[in-house]
Amino acid sequence: MSGKPLSVLVAGLGNMGRSHALAYHRNPGFEIAALVNRSPVDLEEELAGYTVERSFEEALRREKPDVASINTYSDSHADYAVMALEAGCHVFVEKPLATTVEDAERVVAAARANGRKLVIGYILRHHPSWQRLIAEARALGGPYVFRMNLNQQSSGPTWETHRRLMETTSPIVDCGVHYVDVMCQITDAWPLEVRGMGVRLSDEIKPDMYNYGHLQVLFEDGSVGWYEAAWGPMISETAFFVKDIMSPKGSVSIVMDEGAKSDDIDTHTKTATIRIHRAERRADGRFAAPDEILRMEGEPGHQELCEREQAFLLKAIREDVDLSRHMEDAVQSLKICLAADESVRTGRAVRL
Repeated sequence: MSGKPLSVLVAGLGNMGRSHALAYHRNPGFEIAALVNRSPVDLEEELAGYTVERSFEEALRREKPDVASINTYSDSHADYAVMALEAGCHVFVEKPLATTVEDAERVVAAARANGRKLVIGYILRHHPSWQRLIAEARALGGPYVFRMNLNQQSSGPTWETHRRLMETTSPIVDCGVHYVDVMCQITDAWPLEVRGMGVRLSDEIKPDMYNYGHLQVLFEDGSVGWYEAAWGPMISETAFFVKDIMSPKGSVSIVMDEGAKSDDIDTHTKTATIRIHRAERRADGRFAAPDEILRMEGEPGHQELCEREQAFLLKAIREDVDLSRHMEDAVQSLKICLAADESVRTGRAVRL
């Protein structure tokens, strides 16, 4: 893709923000105008030469960038995104898009009203192995049973980050939007009802928050799914990563490499092996074929996936890609996860 590089203002320099900043730095289609972080931060050598501002609003006004990349804590996503869109910027925003459905819809409306592109950080959509998993599951046909989780045993700086995230967002919302989005891509059916439960396993988080959560979602085509997420020093490493999809015709599963650890960020996206099981049987009642094992060699790591995300953003801007479905899907997966959070807090199922 040719043309003058797009100037980008990168807000938030935690793990994801730094990875996205590196992606812009390495892509000749972008040039970083400035970085924004509310507190001092140590940066990789590649990023050390850039100015780090404290105020997103002031940097936005002064730099007038083509793109705003928002990787801050969830409660600022919507306000920052709308501010940038109304200033004429295209926007990349990390998931979740917002902390309420109303705010998420407000961001989408601002993108449409201002004719700007809005890309939400659904990193698994750019992963070839997850694309294959979704395609294989869809080929089986529904109704489906989705069994998914991502539990993270955390300590030190990682637990501090999790505690800060839980000031505004529960684990089943922050992480769940990825995997609920996968469920929705596979079934394409409308979600009807969501149920949730949660437990506060630490007195280091605020009294009205929980660090273990579990949701169940029921779909119009008869599919059902559950997702479990937990953060903290007490979380078990046993079965911390389950990605399993069943249907009448068989199942598709991710099988992790032995020894994988929940605090390794690459573990959250790597698939290692996809196992495809087919329920078809011979006349003697035995399975017609052995399970198919797909070794996913040469998978992109976390940083490469971030670079693929930003390449997609550049393509969407340069080629005027229609992002309507992308935005609608982001709102729907958030709506399901927030309904689960509501169910945890009220003890009642939520009809959508």
